[in-house]
Amino acid sequence: MQSLSFARHPLSVALTAALLLTACGGGDDTAAPADTALTIPEAPKGLGTVDTAPVADEAIVLPYVDYSATNQRGDARYATKETNAGVRLVTGFLDVWQPGTLLVDAGAAAAARDGFPAVVASTWAGIPGDTTDGKVLNTAVHDANIAYVVQATANRTVEQTLAAYLDDRRGKAYSIADGMGPLTAAWRTASQQTTTITEMAADATTVKYDDLGNENGVGGTANTQNFGTAIDLLNNIGENGSTEPAKRFYKYARPWRWSASVKVVPQLEPAKSPTPGTDGGFVSGHSAEGVRKGLAMAYVVPERFQEMLTRSLVLGENRILAGMHSPLDVVGGRIQGLAVAAASLSTGANKDRRAAAREQARTTLMTAVGAADAAALYAFAHSKTTAEDPFAEHAANKATHRRLMTFGLPVIGATGKPATVPKAAEVLLETRLPYLTADQRRVVLKTTALPSGYPVMDDAEGWGRLNLFDAADGYGRFDGDVAVTMDAALGGFNAQDGWHNDIAGAGKLTKLGSGALRLTGTNVYTGGTRLSAGTLQAASATALGKGDVYVDGGRLVCEASAALNVTGAYTQLAGSTLELVLGSNGAGRLDVSGTATLAGGTLAVSFKAGEAPAVGATVQVITGGRLAGKFTTVTATGFKVTPVYTATGLQLHIDG
Repeated sequence: MQSLSFARHPLSVALTAALLLTACGGGDDTAAPADTALTIPEAPKGLGTVDTAPVADEAIVLPYVDYSATNQRGDARYATKETNAGVRLVTGFLDVWQPGTLLVDAGAAAAARDGFPAVVASTWAGIPGDTTDGKVLNTAVHDANIAYVVQATANRTVEQTLAAYLDDRRGKAYSIADGMGPLTAAWRTASQQTTTITEMAADATTVKYDDLGNENGVGGTANTQNFGTAIDLLNNIGENGSTEPAKRFYKYARPWRWSASVKVVPQLEPAKSPTPGTDGGFVSGHSAEGVRKGLAMAYVVPERFQEMLTRSLVLGENRILAGMHSPLDVVGGRIQGLAVAAASLSTGANKDRRAAAREQARTTLMTAVGAADAAALYAFAHSKTTAEDPFAEHAANKATHRRLMTFGLPVIGATGKPATVPKAAEVLLETRLPYLTADQRRVVLKTTALPSGYPVMDDAEGWGRLNLFDAADGYGRFDGDVAVTMDAALGGFNAQDGWHNDIAGAGKLTKLGSGALRLTGTNVYTGGTRLSAGTLQAASATALGKGDVYVDGGRLVCEASAALNVTGAYTQLAGSTLELVLGSNGAGRLDVSGTATLAGGTLAVSFKAGEAPAVGATVQVITGGRLAGKFTTVTATGFKVTPVYTATGLQLHIDG
């Protein structure tokens, strides 16, 4: 604690003058005597350390991004789970199903090479039953996996049937581009995406089988809309991304081969492979491609980041509704899609073009929709209701995304294991959380990861547990102190962003820089909150956690629908502003359990629409266990007020 005697401390003149000033609007605002010492608490100390998210030991766990080129079939060097990175991603499936051979050998041989023995083609029949080459190891999970498809295909609606057909037959990039919502038309025009499949045939005999359009669009200089670099990135997002090596290693049958009760969409019957020995279901190629292409679009258009993530997973669900894949097939596809996208964005040609692709997409789409700046583009991207944009509602979108990550399958492993973040995974959040460092984005991924124990998802690198939707909503925990620097001059999320997670942990949050950060969660972090620059918006009663709050610069805005709870002490210094947006039932009021220390600064009060007080009323704005000091300036939009300070709080008398 620092005890400042106004007679001796270097800041005494300024502080004394600040406390003697009368609030705007006039009134009897008698300051404390000049010789009264105001004890100013120290800023919250937090933990004094920062959290980290190191990669797994690379000598033991080979990073996919460094070995993605080994994801090949027909090459003896890459025929095992130890040597093939694509197979290795999803070895958790071996807890559920044991293929007859642990080789990439279904339907293909490979000559000996570089000391690796030749691969002999497997005799796997591909049809469950007496001739099945493999063994179910976890009956409960396997049965739940197939039962899910049986139920889904038995109960699918007409709308779901059409969606499943379109996502099966159309190019995946074109199909999931509708996740852009209000930006879909502009995206498709700029990219020059096309499709020849716009409806479902009336019967299976006239099925439209191949999409002859351009699913990604036109890349390079051939693109006439100044969008070629963005499409080049999308075109290259599938490098080394084949799912065939995994299919031919795990040799797990399609769900309609496991159960005759699975009802494939009739118009997709011609798409069923007549060669089951080379038609494995695990992992889903459609799902993997949808995820990696969805991530590419989300990277260049982060204004629709979470919506594109969910749309990508919906494509996976549509593979189940089509009867073509099981939940575990789709989960495997999601895991592989994440890893392939991260590898593509962090290495090779996309590493060098990704920043230009993002900027090109931003400027081109702004022009296309008439958005004057990045904020206007974001507003346009979220301008439709759920009737027009199925991904418009955040909470529903979040719930759908979470459901489609696990499909409610039984937990089979230990729960509570710490999450590991794969090497280079942080690149996936680079445009969505641009104001965080790469190390901070890794910690965000760690603190928002799925719980452990789900089938297939506990891979050694950590791809299976990544929850990018929640990560886009900021930290899940402060297990170290977090300093956030946002530069409003850079625009977009650098200027304004919101964290919607319920943040726990013992760390401290420090807000720096000129941008604005909005907190909406039920937060319980205990290390305290310090605002030194920019804007911090508290949009829930518990937005600032359970520690002390220290405002020595910037603007703290209380805009919750209830009183903002500060469970520790509240301190405000000169040069800072507290904005209270007041309403009925205590909305916007500051409730401080400890001492509220006011060493100057500004209090700016406004009122929610339709909830302004009557002239002559007295409005409670701050309550505390104890109140010391005063603001330099007090204003209330539309009113003249007189502040009334008491030993435990502050009221405003509405003068006129």
